[in-house]
Amino acid sequence: MTARLNLQETTPDAYRRMGALEQAAHQASSKAGIPQALYHLVKVRASQLNGCAFCLDMHTKEARADGEDEQRLYTISAWRETSFFSEQERAALALAEQVTRISEGGVSDEVWAQAEKQFNAEQLSALIWAIVAINSWNRMAISTRSPEPGSYQPQGASRS
Repeated sequence: MTARLNLQETTPDAYRRMGALEQAAHQASSKAGIPQALYHLVKVRASQLNGCAFCLDMHTKEARADGEDEQRLYTISAWRETSFFSEQERAALALAEQVTRISEGGVSDEVWAQAEKQFNAEQLSALIWAIVAINSWNRMAISTRSPEPGSYQPQGASRS
């Protein structure tokens, strides 16, 4: 596919601020004690739901580079049907799905209650920011067809 528009070139200040939001979400997640593996799972699941090939490529590569198990990555879209995910991860994945699909009825009380059982307020806030950030990146990448899926490489990783 041909890129439609390069937001980084046409609106560099806004793009830089989006990058700052991503960095702040990641830092909040780390500070709150959200495991890196869980952070990746949330990013991958939202990107699956949104159909963002670039973000799926990026976040699965980053997850693998950080030691995530291939089998878990292959089954994120069917997480309810496996025993590969902890209760905390399940709560985060359910939350990520409902925040991503917010127009389909919001976040249910049941999903929120499960998330509150697994995460404190700081952790829940960090998860919401991570989900908001990835949904924004997905929408930017999909609407502009930029950047090209497959081009991303985690720092220090070889092409996979």
